[in-house]
Amino acid sequence: MTEPPRRDRVDDFSLVLGGPLFQLFRRSRLAGDTLELLHRRILISMLLTWLPLLILSAIGGSVLGGGIKVPFLYDIETHVRFLLALPILIAAELVVHLRGRPTVKAFLDRGVVPPEELPRFESAISSFMRVRNSAPLEVGLLVVVYTLFLWIWRNQLALDATTWFARPGGGLLNLTPAGYWYAFVSIPVFQFILLRWYLRIFLWFTFLWRVSRLDLHLIPTHPDRAGGLGFLGQSTYAFAPILLAQGTLLSGMIAGRIFYEGANVMDFKVQVAGFLAFFVAFVLGPLAVFTLHLSRARRRGLAEYGTLASRYVQGFEEKWVRGGASGDEEFLGTGDIQSLADLGNSYAVVQEMRLVPFGVRDAARIAAVTAAPLLPLVLTLYSPDALVTELIKILF
Repeated sequence: MTEPPRRDRVDDFSLVLGGPLFQLFRRSRLAGDTLELLHRRILISMLLTWLPLLILSAIGGSVLGGGIKVPFLYDIETHVRFLLALPILIAAELVVHLRGRPTVKAFLDRGVVPPEELPRFESAISSFMRVRNSAPLEVGLLVVVYTLFLWIWRNQLALDATTWFARPGGGLLNLTPAGYWYAFVSIPVFQFILLRWYLRIFLWFTFLWRVSRLDLHLIPTHPDRAGGLGFLGQSTYAFAPILLAQGTLLSGMIAGRIFYEGANVMDFKVQVAGFLAFFVAFVLGPLAVFTLHLSRARRRGLAEYGTLASRYVQGFEEKWVRGGASGDEEFLGTGDIQSLADLGNSYAVVQEMRLVPFGVRDAARIAAVTAAPLLPLVLTLYSPDALVTELIKILF
C-alpha cells in the first residue's frame, strides 16, 4: 500500500515569510507571524522615505519654490515612488504569501507530483526556504544597493538646473540636506525592497525549475489544456502588485517629463511597449521549463487516444455501418453515438494541449495590470472637453 504524501514541508512553504528583514519586522512589532499589521509597515515606510524629504526641503526653502526648476512638492516621480509604488511593494508580500502556498499544494492535490517523487519535491522546497532565509544574501543586496546602485545613480544623474535635492557646480553633484537623505536613505530603501522582490521571484522560478526535473504525472486530456499545470499560469497573478508598482514607477517618470520638460506621452510609446513585453516575458517566460513535460504528454496522449479512437471507430463502423448490429438494436438513441462524440472531444482536447502552462488570457491580464497606471497619462493628450466628446463618440 502506498504511503500517503507527507505535507509538513508543503504546509510551511511561503515565498515571503522568512529572511532577516521579516524577522526584524516581527521583533519590532511591524508584522505578525503571517504578515499582519500591514498598515504599520506602510506607514513606517512613508515616515522613513518621504516625510524627512518634505521636512528637510521645507527647511531648505525648496518645497514650493526657492528659485529652483522643480520644487519638492512638484516632483511627481518622487511622490509616486515613495507614496504609491513602495506601499504597493510592501502590500504585495501579503498577496504573494496567500497565493503562493496553494500553488505549491496544487502539485500534490492534482497528483502532478506522484508519491514516489515527494522526497525530491520536499528537497526543492527545503532548498528554496534555506536560500530565502539567508542573512548573507540580504546583506549582499544592501551592499549592492550602497555600492553599485548608488554609483550608477550619481553618475547617471546629469543636472543642468538646481533641484530640491541637488545643485550643479564644478561637474559635481552637490547634494542638499534633503538630497543626502534622498540618496542615502530613501532611494536605497526603495531599491532594496525592489531588489529583494526580484530575488524572491528568481528563487521561485528556480524552485519551479527543480520541480520540472521531476517525473511529473500530466494528463493529456485535462480540461485546462496544460496537462493539469494550468494553475501555474494563474499563479502568476500573485505578482500583479509588483507589476503594478513597476507600471506606477514608469507612469510617474513619464508624467514628470510631460509636465516639466514638455514631452508628449506618444514620445514614450516604444519604451512602454518594450516595458510591457519585458515584464510579461519576465513573469511568464520561466514557466517554459515545463514545455518538455507538456510536449511529451501531448505526444503520448495523441498516440494513446489515437489508437483508442481507431479501435473504437473500427468497431462502430463494423456494427452500425456494415450491418454488424443485432436486429433488436435500434440506432436511434444508442449510447454508441454519445461515446463516439465523447472520444472525439477527448482527442480534440489533446490536440489543443498547450506547450506552456499559460494562455493568451494570462498574458493579457498581466500586461493589463502593468499598463493600468499608464492610463491616466492618456488624459494629457486631450482637453477635458475633447475627452468628453471622444467618450460620447465611443458610447453613442
